[in-house]
Amino acid sequence: MGAALCLLSAACFGAMAIFGKLAYDAGVSTGELLLVRFTLAAVLLGVALLVRPGLRRASPAPGRPAMNGRRLLAVAIGLGAVGYAAQAGLFFSALELMDASLLALILYTYPVLVTVGAVLLGRERLSPRRGAALVAASGGTLLVLLGAGGVGFHPLGALLAFAAALTYTIYILVADTVVHRLAPVVLSALVLTGAAGTLAVRALLTGGVDLDFGWRGWFWLACIAVVSTVVAMLTFFAGLRRTGPSTAAILSTVEPVVTAVLATLVLGENLTVVQLVGGALVLSSVVVLQRQSVRAQRPPRDPAAEPAAVAP
Repeated sequence: MGAALCLLSAACFGAMAIFGKLAYDAGVSTGELLLVRFTLAAVLLGVALLVRPGLRRASPAPGRPAMNGRRLLAVAIGLGAVGYAAQAGLFFSALELMDASLLALILYTYPVLVTVGAVLLGRERLSPRRGAALVAASGGTLLVLLGAGGVGFHPLGALLAFAAALTYTIYILVADTVVHRLAPVVLSALVLTGAAGTLAVRALLTGGVDLDFGWRGWFWLACIAVVSTVVAMLTFFAGLRRTGPSTAAILSTVEPVVTAVLATLVLGENLTVVQLVGGALVLSSVVVLQRQSVRAQRPPRDPAAEPAAVAP
């Protein structure tokens, strides 16, 4: 179940690039997109929490040390105000300087960074199966993105892209410390509220944003807010809770594959043979991790409880 949630999250996040492209075509700017995305998503989750109080309850996490309520609230809001907002800002700043394919390639170094970070922090063990899945996922992502061709390099853009990957790595590792203590809807609402607050302050300091665009722009912004933010975040936190940070990060490498497929179907872009091979590698890593997850969750067999064999 955890792997399926991470994959659903990756698919929703992968669709965001397509929604964003269509929103830009409808006259929406980057600042408008980010502010409306986080604000609308935070409002939707706030309404959900008011209508369904049961969504506020989190199941206890055995073996996790207690955390002060105020500190927990500060960490959750800080994830959005600092981590999520900074990552989004770095990503779109890099996008202005370099090709999207190379930007995505550099950004998707974060599964490696998350896995290494989780191992160094003593939270997880780098098993041979997980290591092989990591290599397959990273290599597959490389082929998917390089298969597009036309890559342009910009030193400052590459630096900003790697900073975005590093910021997202820290975001995931910090989120792993609170995801077991808060319900996914509550955590997502707090993160989005923090990000919306930061972007609102930025908008005020830079002269505000112009929201005078047509219904098509609002439609694609709604898709970004609902599908690629609310659903994507809820499923990611729920999956992270069940799988751990490194597995969740590796499964998230499906995202650029989803983006490439949707770009082919919606925008008329063509997948190359190299991209298809890369997609197969990424999907193979998903299968490996899914089998490991199932085996880890399967209770050990008790020979005494099994029926005795009957001779023919």
